[in-house]
Amino acid sequence: MPLAVGTKAPDFILSTKTADGPKQVKLSDNFEKRNTLLLFFPMAFTGTCTTEMCDVSSGLSAYSNLNAAVYGISGDNPFAQEAWAQKEKITVPLLSDYEHKIAKAYDVMYDSFLPQLNLGMGGVAKRSAFVI
Repeated sequence: MPLAVGTKAPDFILSTKTADGPKQVKLSDNFEKRNTLLLFFPMAFTGTCTTEMCDVSSGLSAYSNLNAAVYGISGDNPFAQEAWAQKEKITVPLLSDYEHKIAKAYDVMYDSFLPQLNLGMGGVAKRSAFVI
């Protein structure tokens, strides 16, 4: 069952890859300092996810004006996320949930992603948003 409104958000530390190199992001560093928007998405380099993250990137200043940090989270590795962000000019920080632990903690995992294709891709994040 997805997290209920008012439930304390599960804390995490996830990796991101920036032009300056790998970096760790800890969710609780934002607690009581700024609002946080977590955007879970299934996969980099896919049409809908690209459209979503490009749209959010183009409106990122609106979130900054609300004192909100915005993070995209997927199970892709940080190097794939960085390549995708550079290719598509995505400026939202992308966090790698490579082991799918955070998607599980937030209860936004597919048991089987695109089961009709029989790809065996369980654990992929469902497109979900959390305002913290």
